[in-house]
Amino acid sequence: MPTDLWLVDAFTDAAFGGNPAGVCFLGEPKPDEWMQALARELNQAETAFLLRADDGFDLRWFTPAVEVALCGHATLASAHFLWAEHHLKPKATAKFNTKSGRLTAKKKDGWILLDFPATPAVETEPPPYLLDAVKAPGAPVLKTPFDYLVVTDDPKELRALTPDFRLLKAIESRGVIVTAPSDVPGVDFISRFFAPAVGIDEDPVTGSAHCALTPLWAARLGKSSMVAHQVSRRGGVLRVEAAGDRVILGGQAVTVLKGTMAA
Repeated sequence: MPTDLWLVDAFTDAAFGGNPAGVCFLGEPKPDEWMQALARELNQAETAFLLRADDGFDLRWFTPAVEVALCGHATLASAHFLWAEHHLKPKATAKFNTKSGRLTAKKKDGWILLDFPATPAVETEPPPYLLDAVKAPGAPVLKTPFDYLVVTDDPKELRALTPDFRLLKAIESRGVIVTAPSDVPGVDFISRFFAPAVGIDEDPVTGSAHCALTPLWAARLGKSSMVAHQVSRRGGVLRVEAAGDRVILGGQAVTVLKGTMAA
């Protein structure tokens, strides 16, 4: 059977916004080297690989450089693909087996809601040069299972930030999240995400980062349901909810390209 290969913009309601993800629907298992090569060929922040399983779909994510353990936007793109191609009925729940356990997605009021594990951040000493790299001397630094998280007070400075990617690349973590309170009505907090160590200088919209941002800002703002804006050049909006040891990440998605593998 042909191998479907789509490009989907996630966490946006319009093409060329949000975060683009490749979605490859496999008819049979493929070697890790093949999946990594295809992700490198597509050169998106992540490419998702789906394979039908008895209890849903096996799902893996690759950047152009490495496989990652958790990815929000490519999961959103994968769920969008499954409903759009009628691999799932409109009211069915998408069920994924991943390196981060069982993940699910469902549709509600034109949004896709992802049920992900919370990854709370804990205070830590910053590694050398981290605060220099993001130009935030003295800012609080926290650590998630995947990333460092820097909290700033000035949303305008966060939007204007031009980090030192050479210094960031030397830091031993998947990436660095920088976040601030929002200064825009209707948005609770903003963020940016930098991951040069895994081949992505700045990720446009990072669902998995919000597994840490959601409990952080829920505690700071005293509310469980919030609206988040990742203020990269492309930008993206998420509806997030803290739910104990889980978080609900809500987003929209738009198909940009549809194709089949020729190789």
